[in-house]
This record gives sequence, structure tokens and C-alpha cells, in this order.
Amino acid sequence: MSHNQDHGHEGPIKTPKQLIWAVVFAFVVPVLVIILLANYVSNSPKPGAGTELTAEEAVAARIQPVGHVEIKAEGSAATLKTGEQVFQAQCAACHTTGAAGAPKLGDAAAWGPRLGQGFDLLVEHALKGKGAMAAQGGGEHSDFEIARAVVYLANQGGAKFSEPKAPAAASAASQ
Repeated sequence: MSHNQDHGHEGPIKTPKQLIWAVVFAFVVPVLVIILLANYVSNSPKPGAGTELTAEEAVAARIQPVGHVEIKAEGSAATLKTGEQVFQAQCAACHTTGAAGAPKLGDAAAWGPRLGQGFDLLVEHALKGKGAMAAQGGGEHSDFEIARAVVYLANQGGAKFSEPKAPAAASAASQ
């Protein structure tokens, strides 16, 4: 008596259709459970659509000006930076290394032709920019402070420029 039955292990999935359903449920059910749990945990009263539009903060944010004007005073002589301070803050990065063709501090040969153009043109180039140098070297200093920096830098290169006169507001404040 021989039995030709295979007594091996048999699983609950017998057809390919059952396999597809098992795979789908193995992914869909956990994702749905996670979504439902996340909604349950974060369930808090939410305002109705449009209710926050009348809040005072929302109205103030909608009607605020797009920009504003800021007026800077030249400041007193005590708050104005010296030519050397402006040079160290703004000009030293390029004028000590000669980056982008900038004449180096103290290099009389490089400064000679520039000094021949005169103080006013050097200040104009410093204020408006020239070549690779941005206006004011990219900084935010007063025109008077930039002129002081030009005097400092040019005098290191052989010029004999005198310190520019302080603006009227600064000289009146220092008296």
C-alpha cells in the first residue's frame, strides 16, 4: 500500500491571485494604520477655513508697507571711523594681497599712475567702484569715511594727501 501523497508543508496561499492579495494587504493595511494613528495623535481643533483672515495680526501683516526709508546721519566725529579703520574693515582683503589687480598697500610703483589722477578721482572710484572693485569695496561707510580711507591708502603708496574736512554735521557735533 503505497500512498502517493506528498506530506510536505503547505501554506495558506494556493493560487497566484491569493499571493497578489496577500502582498497588497501586507503593504496597504500597515500604511492605512499608520495614517490613522498619525491623524489620531495630531487630532486637535483646527480653525475653519477663512477664520484666521480677520485676526488682528493677519490684517496687520497684510497691510504693512513693502519697504521703508532709513535715514543715516553722518554721525559725530567720535563715531566716524578713521581711514585706517575703514581700510582694515573693507579694503585690506584686496589691497594687502593684490587680489583682482588691486594695487597693494605701500606699493609706490603701482600707486604712482593712480595718484597722478588726483584725489577727487580716486575718491570717486572708491565710492562708485572701478574694475573688479565694488562700490565702497562692498561696504557701507559714509562718503567722508571712504575719503579718509583713500587718503590713508594713497599716502601709504607715496601720496601727500591731507585728511579731508569733516562734514558739517560732524564738525558741529564736535564743538
